[in-house]
Amino acid sequence: MNPSKPGWLKDYLAARQVSLKDLNAASKKASHPEHSLYGVIQPSGLMYGQAVNSFDHPESAAWSDRDRKKVLLAEGLISNSLLYYHRQISSTDQLNEVISTTLENIGSFYSSIFPKLATPAKTLFGRTKTPVELAEKSLDKRVQITPKSNGNFWVGFFNNSLLFLDVFIFGHWIHTKADKIVSDFFRYELGELHFSVVKIIAAAAHANKTIEFEERKMLDYFLQSTQLSREKKKEAYSIFEKGIDLEDIGLPTNNSWILKKYFLEIAILTTWADKRVDVSEQEFLKRLADHLSMNGEDLENSMIAVEGFVLEYWDQLNSLQSTHEFDEVSDRFAERMSKVAKNHRLKLLREVRENKELMQLLKKAKSQELSETEKKEMQQMLVAVLKSIPSFSIISLPQRVLTLPMLFKILPGNFFAEL
Repeated sequence: MNPSKPGWLKDYLAARQVSLKDLNAASKKASHPEHSLYGVIQPSGLMYGQAVNSFDHPESAAWSDRDRKKVLLAEGLISNSLLYYHRQISSTDQLNEVISTTLENIGSFYSSIFPKLATPAKTLFGRTKTPVELAEKSLDKRVQITPKSNGNFWVGFFNNSLLFLDVFIFGHWIHTKADKIVSDFFRYELGELHFSVVKIIAAAAHANKTIEFEERKMLDYFLQSTQLSREKKKEAYSIFEKGIDLEDIGLPTNNSWILKKYFLEIAILTTWADKRVDVSEQEFLKRLADHLSMNGEDLENSMIAVEGFVLEYWDQLNSLQSTHEFDEVSDRFAERMSKVAKNHRLKLLREVRENKELMQLLKKAKSQELSETEKKEMQQMLVAVLKSIPSFSIISLPQRVLTLPMLFKILPGNFFAEL
């Protein structure tokens, strides 16, 4: 599979067929499809404008940054369609039918919402293009209009995190019958969401009453990639200079949980830009969470999600390395996880007791040194135990940080004495 060559989308679908079917089945057991969608998008990096996780494809290391974004955008759009499909998919033919319809929707979505990305339905020789060909071309064009990040985390974040909004709007698009009125409505909605992100950035940047150089540059990066009109961009700069109260942001009134998570985590990452999150910024994040009708636990989970993602891909997100000391961030991350784990003590104990292999390793560790292989196995199983906590099950947990010593700190005090 080579995302830079024609036919890559067909290869992707073949490689992901089983996983996509399983995703649809898992969504029927989840509390809400949006939680499942977040579990697909957040670990991939797409929500933060990054492309660090390409579903473990063996050739992904050789892909360009844009190629990875293209694949992850396809993953997000197709996953969204499958997660919201009204029935559980039980056969390959049914899966193919749903995916074919999804591909048709992808082509019409981008042609309608981004008219500049419209793709002719026929080749130069008059052959009608297949849905997969039209969708592939639309995805190619969409990613091409996102500016290159050149290795800068913040450029990538504010240019490419908007791709998440494509996925979000597409989830609503597939349930409508497209016509000019509908297309105009969704185009307007997407523009309003882009502008809402600008307001969130401005409010977060003003949280400590000082506009840092990094924050000012971030707005420039972000506005390069929006579809906002010249007048709207001028208004955005004015808002950024003067600041804006949360009450005046006018965030969308729908009750979408994943959209609220997106706004909250955009704000969290913005506060990171000036190399620290001070008390006034922490207070701002609490007020924003409250404004979004999200409680303290929601905020804490988003802080864990953002910090965990950054720690997992610390080496790849090299422009963040000068922003925070790795040990400082990992210690704070472990402290947050420990608070959540304490609240789920009984569940964690039950998960460990039901894992006979893990219990044997823990018993052995009391009397003798484990081998490196055994330590690795224990680490993986303890991470899996933590993933049984609902708020941990849908985010990326950094394996590099969750070493055995760190896991022993995170798990509740005297935890192993109770086994």
